[in-house]
Amino acid sequence: MRMRTAPDAEDLADIRRWFARLAECVQAVDYEAAYKLFADDLIAFGTFNDFVVERPIVVREQWMNVWPTIRNFRWRLDGLQAIVSADRLSAVGMAIFESDGFHQDGGTFERRGRATVALARPGIGAPWVALHTHMSLFRGTPDRSFGRFSG
Repeated sequence: MRMRTAPDAEDLADIRRWFARLAECVQAVDYEAAYKLFADDLIAFGTFNDFVVERPIVVREQWMNVWPTIRNFRWRLDGLQAIVSADRLSAVGMAIFESDGFHQDGGTFERRGRATVALARPGIGAPWVALHTHMSLFRGTPDRSFGRFSG
């Protein structure tokens, strides 16, 4: 039984824009700009904790441990997938990400992974806001990067 229909083109474009905006925030190490992309009561799976609940804690426990240690974070937006609810008020976006990670000795490695993001909005045409994120690195990718950068 098929349960999924292709998302509305406008919804898919808006979800792509959400992912693109997040990449801009990660590249700039701009936590404040990223705030509006996420719900206050965000729930995330984290690298450093099993579950991270509420945006300020996600910023402190996850983003601050990753964003300043990597470079050139980007999504493969041409391959982005999405499932959008029939009422078009909730969605799940899925994408592959790439970035440059850094070993302790300063050498670089390709830091690739995937993400699933649960999104919601109060009305059609309103901006999407993430309620949940799950980002994971591909097998064999070092789980820590040791770069130290600021936006």
